[in-house]
Amino acid sequence: MDALIHSLSAWDGLPLCVREWHAGTTRRPILCLPGLVRTGADFEALAERIGEGRRVVAVDYAGRGGSGRSRDIRRYAPEPCARDVMDICAALHLHRVVVIGTSFGGLLAMGLAAARPGLIAAAVLNDIGPRVGTEGGDFVRGFIGLDPALESLDACVAFLRQNLPPLSLSTDREWRRMAELTYAPGPDQRYHPVWDIRIAGLLAGRMPDLWPLFGALADVPLLLVRGGVSNILLPETVDRMQAARPDMALVTLPGIGHAPTLTEALAAAALTTFLVRTG
Repeated sequence: MDALIHSLSAWDGLPLCVREWHAGTTRRPILCLPGLVRTGADFEALAERIGEGRRVVAVDYAGRGGSGRSRDIRRYAPEPCARDVMDICAALHLHRVVVIGTSFGGLLAMGLAAARPGLIAAAVLNDIGPRVGTEGGDFVRGFIGLDPALESLDACVAFLRQNLPPLSLSTDREWRRMAELTYAPGPDQRYHPVWDIRIAGLLAGRMPDLWPLFGALADVPLLLVRGGVSNILLPETVDRMQAARPDMALVTLPGIGHAPTLTEALAAAALTTFLVRTG
């Protein structure tokens, strides 16, 4: 099923790209929030698996993918992104959603739960918690700030295979699709990131205490997915999350780093069970 592409105008006039897979309204809608510089297209395969009877909506944040670029990098910060997501939900009449947040998208889900408690009916946090591992954070900062300006899509595939953490991608086709979702040809015919690399500048400095935001999810069903060798979501963070939320469902994917695609067999089974439970 092909996605319907919405182009919505943000509060400041910046265009926002939103994908929607619409397969009915008999079940609760799902809001997919990608990683810091990823796009809603990352959820294409997942939407096909979980979309029966649902609307599945996935967002390109400002400065990423098909959404507009801003001269001011502060426009790409978490607070404006959260405002955009809330406005998107209002424009598309999304209420009481199951939010699936990968990495930064999971942190954004926590912020949305605090800012608009009635919006989120259940949450899936994909390889993210209120504390980000230092080693993983350093890698992310360096990766998203780099424009390798590669000469071909094949070169992009080779670059990603060499530099990304262990992922569940196993075939040449899967790696090629990852490259297509990460880099695009520019006017110079070289391949550049599909995000504004200035976003890396927002990661300088010390992260605030995010544990109070995790507490905003206290009253909603929660599933945590962790890559077994992730250096973003560390075991000690998971332990503290479980202590705060003993009812939280948890699935760990052996040998997978940051971040799972959620189409892995263990993740897909856990997600299916969670969605059945939460409607």
